[in-house]
Amino acid sequence: MKQIALLLLAALMVGIADAQTLKIATLTPEGSQWMQDMRASAAEIKSKTDGRVTIKYYGDGSRGTDAKVLREMRLGRLQGGVFTPSALMEQYGDIGLYGLPMVFASIEEADAVRSVLDKKIAAGMEQAGYVSFGFAATGFAMMMSNEPLATLDDLSGKRVWVPEGDDVSKATMDALGVNTIPLPLTDVYTALQTGALDIVTMSSVGAVLLQYHTKLKYVTDLPLIYTFGFMAIDKKAFGKLSAADREVVKTVLNELYARYDKLNIEEETEAKQALFKAGMQKVVPSEEETAELRAALKKSNDAIAAQGMVSETLYEELLALVAEFRAGAQ
Repeated sequence: MKQIALLLLAALMVGIADAQTLKIATLTPEGSQWMQDMRASAAEIKSKTDGRVTIKYYGDGSRGTDAKVLREMRLGRLQGGVFTPSALMEQYGDIGLYGLPMVFASIEEADAVRSVLDKKIAAGMEQAGYVSFGFAATGFAMMMSNEPLATLDDLSGKRVWVPEGDDVSKATMDALGVNTIPLPLTDVYTALQTGALDIVTMSSVGAVLLQYHTKLKYVTDLPLIYTFGFMAIDKKAFGKLSAADREVVKTVLNELYARYDKLNIEEETEAKQALFKAGMQKVVPSEEETAELRAALKKSNDAIAAQGMVSETLYEELLALVAEFRAGAQ
């Protein structure tokens, strides 16, 4: 009897040793549908791994800025985070490839390119030390301001927010003659309150979620920057899970982000209407003004790729895929 008890205790101790908790930080607001879905997926993972894998989410930006979250990941205090591309630009520049301004004119174009390049970018992330589970589009970021913005001249001298650490966005805005103000996302609302910023480039969902629209008056209705979010878990921490448990986590989180990828675009359409209902005014640049802006941004994008801030090979492949899609559409 004593031997059986010892064997059961040993089996229990092995189970405890195998158990892993993945602590993941996110700016996602507590109580939001996104956070509810994330916690539901965590419960599913815990159930399917018989309790060996627990995911604990820290919402509302409670663990600080992206830079702080990444530092906590390096120290092992966190195992992952939910990010936008700017967070990992220093570690892996190609995560910013899709966010080059005006490389896409529609969600359909982006979908066509992503069907080819997503796997390559995810593989690059893994080489940089991060495991991802797909990318969830959040629509196109548009320029939002307190003065109408329709031409390149309108941008001159303005103070525009760029995400902290996002050298690609900074280089783009510098090329347009705009004064860049690098800030972590958590500081943008305060900067709008104090008048330290003139322009924020943000998706409609992001503007509504973070309440930026309450501090701004105009939306330039032009699909400027394709935006998306993703989860990144430290590769070493993920490697501590058994192969079977890693597969469970990948399956559940891949399904979650595939669902987000579709639902977020629907929410973006609704959020855009919410901006106008809240009193923001739409600014629509003319075809000539749009063409001028596109040409200036193409020149800037080419320079960014030539300087190696993103892979020139992937950039050229992206442009070729866009051209192929447009030719097929015509």
